[in-house]
Amino acid sequence: MDALAALAEPTRRRIVDALRVRECTVSELVASLGMSQPAVSKHLRVLREAGLVTAQTRAQQRIYRLEPGPFRELDAWLAPYRRMWTHHLAELERHLDRKEDT
Repeated sequence: MDALAALAEPTRRRIVDALRVRECTVSELVASLGMSQPAVSKHLRVLREAGLVTAQTRAQQRIYRLEPGPFRELDAWLAPYRRMWTHHLAELERHLDRKEDT
């Protein structure tokens, strides 16, 4: 599964949001998301397979963190759409400003 498909699922986006703030263990993610350990682990596996997160073993725990590479690729893919919408919204703002003046 690619990064975009992996992020299409809302629970995985919640996990990414939590990991954006700091590295977490599965237990910490379970507590913060209010989900079962098997469910969180399943989603982490998908995110790992998509290259979005990596895990490092420390003692008896696996610490998960985001991998920046796939997010840079997503940002690059989104850039033309962001420019297009910025342009369209600026045009709409100018149009609305002109209507207010009349």
